[in-house]
Amino acid sequence: MLDYALAVGSVPPRVVKVGDDREVAVSLTSLSHGAGCGCKLPPGAIRPLLAGMAASTDPNVLVGFDTADDAGVYRISDELAIVQTVDFFTPIVDDPYDFGRIAAANAISDIYAMGATPVSALNLVAFSIQTLGAEVLAEILRGGAAIAAEAGVAIVGGHSIDDPEPKYGMAVTGLVHPDRLLTNAGGLAGDALVLTKPLGAGAVSTAAKRGLPAPVAVAIEVMTTLNRDAAAAAQRAGAHGLTDVTGFGLLGHLHELAEASGLAAELDAASVPAIDGVLELLADPEERALAGGTRRNREYAAAFTTFAPNVPEARRWLVCDAMTSGGLLAAVAPEQAGAVSGPVIGRLVAGTAGSIRVG
Repeated sequence: MLDYALAVGSVPPRVVKVGDDREVAVSLTSLSHGAGCGCKLPPGAIRPLLAGMAASTDPNVLVGFDTADDAGVYRISDELAIVQTVDFFTPIVDDPYDFGRIAAANAISDIYAMGATPVSALNLVAFSIQTLGAEVLAEILRGGAAIAAEAGVAIVGGHSIDDPEPKYGMAVTGLVHPDRLLTNAGGLAGDALVLTKPLGAGAVSTAAKRGLPAPVAVAIEVMTTLNRDAAAAAQRAGAHGLTDVTGFGLLGHLHELAEASGLAAELDAASVPAIDGVLELLADPEERALAGGTRRNREYAAAFTTFAPNVPEARRWLVCDAMTSGGLLAAVAPEQAGAVSGPVIGRLVAGTAGSIRVG
């Protein structure tokens, strides 16, 4: 058994089986300062940095970084555009195989969120083989490969560095006809907002890391479900705008969609789906399930969000949850909302661009 000596969190090392009856003692989350997409730099820090960068003047750049969309898009011809994204993060679960699966599903999701088809990927690895052993890394990569195979994505290479804090993800390339491209800037006033996955993975991971009972298996199932079918449904429904919900929370990503569309948004807090058990975790008076990323999301959202007085505190935290590999948020004509799997959680309305009212 591999000796494990770097655990610094509250979760004790656990035995994980890898390969042919081999075992390693590893607690991946104890090595990470943040969990999954919760380790992202806060949007309030990123925006000023991007504002200082000059946008490309190449007319073939269909989507750049100026609208905070899920991926960049470059037109190759009148019939073809390539979609490029990159995403990697620290462990959100202890099992290496599941970590790989979640990270891959999360990275590939950005391609689906543009209405595109993912075709190839490069692995991104930061890892200490000397400390954790090659077996653990092999399991992470095996998990990523399993999700890539499910998505029909060819892994064609990658890059790795030595790092005591594990990180894994992918750079993914997709293809789309320019006329079928979906962005976060196409929403129309009156559009219904449909969310295709429940929220709360940030709370589940934080609770588990602190030794609290948490629905980890359910959260893993949510995070490893590809957004492929949801994206196809959004296309068939004629969605006007599309994004996925990850580390900046529902409010952060809805803000980006509404602002890029030049509209405001109204959100029904009671309709926002939560992973079973998450609302109870978020109602904890000691706030032990609140991820650091979730707290930063709420601080950031205060500048553009108004809560009705009757919205419970747990639901205020839920819409700020630093989600990992979350669902798609689709802006679609109300009469087509039922064609997209998931509840209607609000609508886009005329008003100050990017502002949100939660009732």
